[in-house]
Amino acid sequence: MSGRERVRRSALRWVLLLQGGALLMPFFLLAMVALGLAVPGVVPLGPPLAWQFAGLGLALPVAALTGLLLPPLRALEASAVRTLCGVPREALATGPATSWASRRRTAAWFTLHAGVGAVVSGMTLAVPPMAVVLLVYPLFPVLQEVEWSWPWDHAGAAVWTAPPAGCALLLGLAAVAHGTGALLARCAPVLLGPTPADRLAAAERRAADLAERNRLARELHDSVGHALSAVSLQAGAARHVLDTDPRFTREALAAIEETARNAVTELDSVLGVLGLPGHPGRPDGPDRPGHSGRSGRSDRSGRPQEPRQQPGDGGPGRAPSLADGLEPLLARTRATGAEVRLTLDPGLGPLEELPYEVSAAAFRIVQEGLSNALRHAPGAPVRITLEAHRAPRGPELVLAAENPVPDVPVPARASGGRGLSGIAERARLLDGSARAGPEDGVWRLTARLPLRPAPATGPRTSTSTGTEADMGTGTTTSGETNADAGADTDTETSTDTVAEAGRESSG
Repeated sequence: MSGRERVRRSALRWVLLLQGGALLMPFFLLAMVALGLAVPGVVPLGPPLAWQFAGLGLALPVAALTGLLLPPLRALEASAVRTLCGVPREALATGPATSWASRRRTAAWFTLHAGVGAVVSGMTLAVPPMAVVLLVYPLFPVLQEVEWSWPWDHAGAAVWTAPPAGCALLLGLAAVAHGTGALLARCAPVLLGPTPADRLAAAERRAADLAERNRLARELHDSVGHALSAVSLQAGAARHVLDTDPRFTREALAAIEETARNAVTELDSVLGVLGLPGHPGRPDGPDRPGHSGRSGRSDRSGRPQEPRQQPGDGGPGRAPSLADGLEPLLARTRATGAEVRLTLDPGLGPLEELPYEVSAAAFRIVQEGLSNALRHAPGAPVRITLEAHRAPRGPELVLAAENPVPDVPVPARASGGRGLSGIAERARLLDGSARAGPEDGVWRLTARLPLRPAPATGPRTSTSTGTEADMGTGTTTSGETNADAGADTDTETSTDTVAEAGRESSG
């Protein structure tokens, strides 16, 4: 740090000290008035000086009480320290003091800031005029005729000792201001820094942001990945029959256009959540049908908080569900030339009456199953089954996607796939389970999603070790774990959920 920067920093810290003195002034005046009323003969701001120090001592407890009872004071003081003391931003808390521990720290800081600032402010007001008088004392005889309360005699040749004394006073004032400013800069991170509760809240916010990123990644992977797979197959089929079957080519191009348009719509819907609150693409946007002012984030247990789906509840900003997206999805897939059969269990009831979070997750799982079939078993028939099962913990939606394993495996992508881990994550967030793998020459994807919240016994965990690259290889690589999280740990935070999701996604 250069000398100029050091001087500038010391000057800014001096300003912070003067600010502390100004903040204490109302409390000091109140204390002096109280002293004048309680003790006869005391003149506020008058001699002797001892009464002023007594007023200062009475004002500091009131300032401490203010810091204790005024939570926003921490944010204001931290902003001032960050600007005037050069303390790094990450070393200071940014929000109001919400816990009593943070309030006590804020009260201690405010008392220190105001008390030290008051002393330095008083010196700043008194020392410079006194130093100026000492500097010019030998030059003006009229000053030598005044009776000064000097600690030594300035008569005769000793009169020239006054200018050095004035310089010493100024240097002493600068040294005191520099030292007390450094003291405040050292104490600020301790008293205005984040408490353990603040760090926990910040960790939870980061975990929530990471969970939102993972959710966006899953949405983009499922929607855009399926569209690209369908478009690739449709374009390949059209290229092969371009000269022999113009009618099929036109139908394939129309399907490509429709698929791309729908993919752009879904992409805009997913990316809308990155905009400002109230953005048309956000789940909490004002134009969303059935908007209730709640966001689409998950609660601490990881279960999405969304209202029950209503008939016809679609529109911009809302992720597709079985009710409004299943038939168009099957139509787009059939346009690639694939044979897709859908079997609905009558006991499931109308798809519009399913809980929205279950319906939306089931739609994405069906979409990913179809994408895997198109990518790894092109031309193979696909069977989609939606059934309602009665489980011990309540009714479940059982979803299955099946297709024959091809004789010639399709080469795997170099980057590997993340679709199956995303399916497992979707099921786990709803307290369900998912598994995938080849069985007797058929690739089978199965997901179980509860149709109503499960008892609070800790979320079940379901993982799948299979990958998209394994589709059609004839090797079983899937696994499933359904263990009560409460058997391993007494508590579960959103950080654990997000970390586990991140490990699966990175795999």
